[in-house]
Amino acid sequence: MGLTALQAESKGLGAAVSEFHGAETAARFGDPQAEFAALRSGCAVYDLGYRAKISLTGGDRVRWLNGMVTNNVRDLALSRGVYAFLLNPQGHILGDLYAYNRGDSITVDTDASQVEKMLATFDHYIIMDDVEVKNVSEQTTALGVAGPKAEAVLKAVGVTLPTAELQLQAYSWDGAECTVVRSDAPQFPAYEVWIAPPKVKVLWEALIAAGATAVGSEALEMNRIVAGVPRFGVDIRERDLPQETEQARALNFNKGCYVGQEIVERIRSRGAVHRKFTGFVADAAVVPASKVVAGEKEVGEITSATSVLLAGTERHIAIGYIRREVGAPGREVLIGGVRASVMAMPMREESVASTLDLEQRPA
Repeated sequence: MGLTALQAESKGLGAAVSEFHGAETAARFGDPQAEFAALRSGCAVYDLGYRAKISLTGGDRVRWLNGMVTNNVRDLALSRGVYAFLLNPQGHILGDLYAYNRGDSITVDTDASQVEKMLATFDHYIIMDDVEVKNVSEQTTALGVAGPKAEAVLKAVGVTLPTAELQLQAYSWDGAECTVVRSDAPQFPAYEVWIAPPKVKVLWEALIAAGATAVGSEALEMNRIVAGVPRFGVDIRERDLPQETEQARALNFNKGCYVGQEIVERIRSRGAVHRKFTGFVADAAVVPASKVVAGEKEVGEITSATSVLLAGTERHIAIGYIRREVGAPGREVLIGGVRASVMAMPMREESVASTLDLEQRPA
């Protein structure tokens, strides 16, 4: 995908640039810890140009997509969206996406790193269906605006805000047609502003002038891990099953048949899978791919990890998988030899910050 539209239009913004979710975007503007703090206590603005947009049109688009993904697209209200998985016939996850009902079309929103495979999968399953699939990523880019002060900053630049999660609000800003989406972020208000690439730099500058802090992908990753949100390709792999990821928001059990549905329903009817996605707080830094051990048995693995300042104290946070029988919140485990405690998902800052330091506990 190369540079995001914001990077291309602004010639870098003076930030360190790296690959993120399939595109080149800002990694940091300064200290990632300071950017992380701004995201959680003020208002942050960040590049979402690494998100790809796919447009589905044609008379069969709703029925067809409903038969492709794990969530209910058939009953999706106008200007509303859902999060869903795309599965193979064996029930393993091929990708994740958001689908939005635009009235005469459906917009599928996913990472740029997933779009090529997703388009190929869509093409494979269109047989005699009246469905046209078009990658419109070059026509639309996006900015993210999040934090406790996000709504005030957006209103200050004249942006009209939707009131419900995954709701779209169309409006005109500085002569350009835009769409605002209220995110389903679990911690604080977060919005996406979809806008034409030539206008994205102007909007970025207006948000900064209104009090937003520029944030790069490194701080976004810190926040994602603390929030316990899995990322496809890192925490969600093609070998994983939907119920293992603990993402119930992606599943609907009343919508009828879809690719991989038989496996998902079989797992539900038989009770549970053997492992689950969860969080950990460790007493030292840990790294992805480390094994989780309990009672001298290997019971899980770490998929993402970070170290952040919470309530003025450095905390070492990880997310990954653990066997269900040993995954109760508060359970002590070892991660690569480092003592850690299992945390309930989604992790909340107050619960992480109040966790008793593990080095104070008896060995």
